[in-house]
Amino acid sequence: MKTMFNRPQNALAAALGWAALVGAASLGCPAYAAEGAPIRIGIIGLDTSHVTAFTKLLNDEKAPNHVPGGKVVAAYKSFSADIESSRTRVDDYARQLQKDFQVQLVDSIEALCQQVDAVLLESVDGRPHLEQARPVFQARKPVFIDKPVAGSLRDAIAIYRLGKEHQVPWFSSSSYRFYDSLVAVKKANAGRIRSVLSYGPSPTEPHHPDFFWYGVHPTEALFTILGRGCESVARTTSADTEVATGLWADGRIGILHGLRNGITPHKVIVFGDKTIVEQQGSGDYAPLVREIMQFFKTGVAPVSPEETVEMFAFMEAADESKRQGGRPVKLAEVLKQNGW
Repeated sequence: MKTMFNRPQNALAAALGWAALVGAASLGCPAYAAEGAPIRIGIIGLDTSHVTAFTKLLNDEKAPNHVPGGKVVAAYKSFSADIESSRTRVDDYARQLQKDFQVQLVDSIEALCQQVDAVLLESVDGRPHLEQARPVFQARKPVFIDKPVAGSLRDAIAIYRLGKEHQVPWFSSSSYRFYDSLVAVKKANAGRIRSVLSYGPSPTEPHHPDFFWYGVHPTEALFTILGRGCESVARTTSADTEVATGLWADGRIGILHGLRNGITPHKVIVFGDKTIVEQQGSGDYAPLVREIMQFFKTGVAPVSPEETVEMFAFMEAADESKRQGGRPVKLAEVLKQNGW
């Protein structure tokens, strides 16, 4: 009997049986590898530096901060012709995967899914993510979808529903969320949080809503601290700076300060009733890749799909506020408009 991931059953799979695994899928279905073997990972989209950075962390046992347990074995090359950073870099990244890590290139996502246990959807362009994720969900492979999760809020909601329909776990996140420096801020005892300021680079890309392209990083940091519960967003904009102020249901305020030009550092400041805590230092990709591997092993997402949808509703509401001259826009309003 085959498992849902088309690999030999491990002891847990054998004990539970097919029916039990399917019934438990909503609780998280891990990527089953043959006993003692690394989880076979496939990559979709080769037009971002993440594909080589993540693969080095996974495949190179001598790499600093090597993340064990998985190996990238196959990849589907895709790119977006209307995004310069995508079309001009994809060939080099593809060659590097083949030369340095012996990753096999395949002709389709369906072929990729036949060879792997889990998937990294890495296309730098969020627009194709929905259609690229569809065959992955149909093949019942757990998937990490790199930022931005989609090119529109409507597509993000559609991805959410596909995951529910096929009972396949997925998550999306900026690497920023798992930086040691941000984790330390989250763990700090500032008392009752009154407000949070997250600032960082926010260059735009014409095919994506303003914050989706790069403002997703400081937005992710904001939600890392405040979590779900934002009700409305108001936005102020200028040539150099974008400020989106969110009001949470319990009265907390989250301020996203997007920097367009000049120096574009990033930081999170938490204003508690006991003290003020500031993020010190930066980070790298290793903590995110560790979280991805833990997710592939357990099927339990470190970031809920609901939180990701709310994050993108926050950014879409900020865009709508800009279109409406800065008036506050309720997240429920944009969610409804986009089919939630």
